[in-house]
Amino acid sequence: VFGAFRVAIKMLLMWNSKILIDGGGNTIVTTSVLEVRNLVVLTENSVISSNANLGLYGQGLLQLTGQGDAIKGQRLSLSLFYNITVGTGSLLQAPLDDDASRNVVTESLCKRQTCPIDLINPPDDCHVNYTLSFSLQICRVEDIVVSGLIKGSIVHIQRARTIIVDTYGMIIASELGCSEGMGKGIYSHGAGSGAGHGGRGGSGFFNGRLINGGHKYGNADLPCELGSGAEGPNESYAPAIGGGMIVMGSIQWPLFRLDIYGSVKADGESVGKKTINGNSSLIGGLGGGSGGTILLFLQELTLEDNSSVSVVGGSGGPPGGGGGGGGRVHFHWSKIDSGVEYVPVATISGSINSSGGAADNTGLFGEVGTVTGKKCPKGLYGTFCKECPIGTYKDMEGSDESLCTPCSLELLPRRANFIYVRGGVSQPFCPYECISEKYRMPKCYTPLEELMYTFGGPWPFVLLLSCILVLLALLLSTLRIKLVGSSPSYREHSIERHSRHHFPYLLSLSEVRGTRAEETQSHVHRMYFMGPNTFREPWHLPYSPPNAIIEIV
Repeated sequence: VFGAFRVAIKMLLMWNSKILIDGGGNTIVTTSVLEVRNLVVLTENSVISSNANLGLYGQGLLQLTGQGDAIKGQRLSLSLFYNITVGTGSLLQAPLDDDASRNVVTESLCKRQTCPIDLINPPDDCHVNYTLSFSLQICRVEDIVVSGLIKGSIVHIQRARTIIVDTYGMIIASELGCSEGMGKGIYSHGAGSGAGHGGRGGSGFFNGRLINGGHKYGNADLPCELGSGAEGPNESYAPAIGGGMIVMGSIQWPLFRLDIYGSVKADGESVGKKTINGNSSLIGGLGGGSGGTILLFLQELTLEDNSSVSVVGGSGGPPGGGGGGGGRVHFHWSKIDSGVEYVPVATISGSINSSGGAADNTGLFGEVGTVTGKKCPKGLYGTFCKECPIGTYKDMEGSDESLCTPCSLELLPRRANFIYVRGGVSQPFCPYECISEKYRMPKCYTPLEELMYTFGGPWPFVLLLSCILVLLALLLSTLRIKLVGSSPSYREHSIERHSRHHFPYLLSLSEVRGTRAEETQSHVHRMYFMGPNTFREPWHLPYSPPNAIIEIV
C-alpha cells in the first residue's frame, strides 16, 4: 500500500503473509490504522510493516505466534486489546532499523532535558501522531506476555495491568538513543571519550592526550532522558549511539504487576573495531555510548533468576577509547504499605545493572549510573523499600540505608534481643524479647531479681531483709520469754491441785512458789510441818490444812 492504509474488520488471520505500507517519507501522510474487533493472529513469518505511523486497535487478542512474525513501523501504537502475546522469535519494533528512522523519533528529545509530559502523564486516548514522544506504544491492554522481542527507541507501555517478560523474552531500547545528546562523548586530538548520562563518561587517552568524558545529566528520582552518543573523528565515522528509553505505566495508571524472567535493556553502544584514518594509520578509538533510561511506575515487581534489567554504558573502542557512563533506572512504587499491613513490593533474584562501560587499554571506564526508587515511608529503606534490619529504626521518609539508625542498647536488658517487627520499626524504642521464658518482661529478671528490684536493688533488698529478720527474731524471743515464763506457774498450780488430792508432801523444792511482796501479809499464819525431815521422810503437811488457811489456799 502506497500512502496510508485504513481497514476495519472482525478478524485478521495472516499465514505467511505480508502487509507493507509505504508512506513515502512524507509526514503529511496520515497514520495507517487497522481496526480489528475480535482477533489478530500472525503466524508462519507474517509481517505488517510501515515506514510511517501505524496503529492497530482491537477488542480481543493480538498474537504473534512465532519465528519471523513481526509488526513494525516508524511509530507504532497497539491499543484496546485485552491480551497481546509476542511469541518466541516474533518482533514488535518501532522505529525501523535505519538511522534516519531513529533520528526522526529521537531528535527532539536529544536536544532538551525536560521530561516529555505525555510519557509521565499520557493523554486519555491512545492515538498516534508525530507530536507524541514514544516510538512504540502499547496502550489500554490488560495483559501482555513477551516471549519474543519488543524493540524501540522510546517504548511506552501504559494503562496495562500485568506484563510478563518470559525466559527468552526481551524488551530492548539498546543502541537506539541519541547520536549526540546532552552528555555526548568528545573526539579530539586522536582520542575519544565516552558519553555521560547517569554517570560521567570515561576519559579517552591516546598518544599522550587525555580527553574528558561526557558529563552527567538528568534527575535520578524521575529520569526521562535518552542516553547520549560518542562522536567519531569526522562525519564519515558513525558515532556510538546511546541507549533509548523504556517507560512502563504512568503516575496515574501504574502497572499492577511486572514479572521479568528474561531481560529489559537500554544499554549504550559499544565500539569493537579499531579506528583508522584515511591514510590507513591507526588513531585513537571512539568512546562508548551512555546507557539509557528505564522508568517503571508499578505496584509489584518480580525479577526471577537469570533475568536482568540493564542500562550499561558501552565499551570504548581500541586504542584508548573511554567507556560510556551508566544510565538510569527508577522504580516509582504506586503503593507502599507500612506497619502491620506491609507487603514487599519486589522479589529480586535477577540482576539490575547500571555500570559504566569498559575502556580500552589506557582509557578510563565510565562511571556507574543510578538505580533509585520512590522515597520509602517510616520503617522501610532502599530502592525496594525493605524493612530496616532488626535492631534499627527509621522515623522519617527516605530511601537511604543510613536512615536506619541503630536502636539504643542502653534500653535493652542484658538478657534480651531485639525482635523482628512487620513493616520495620518507626520509633526510637525498638521492641525486644527475653532470651528465655524463665525471664520476665519488661526487665528480663528472674522472679527473685524482680522482687529485689521492686525494693530498689540487691543492697537495699538485703538491708531490708536483714531488718525483717532481726525484728522477727526479737518478736519470737519476746513471745518465747512470755510463753516460757508463764509455764512454771501453770505447772505449779496444776501440781498443787494434784498434790492436794494425791501427794500430801513436797516433791521438789523447785515446785515451791516464790513469795511475792504484795501477797506476804495475806500469808502470815503459823504452819506446822510433820515428820523427821530425812531423805526417806521429808517434812509434810497434814492431809487437812488448818482451818485458818483453808479459805486462802
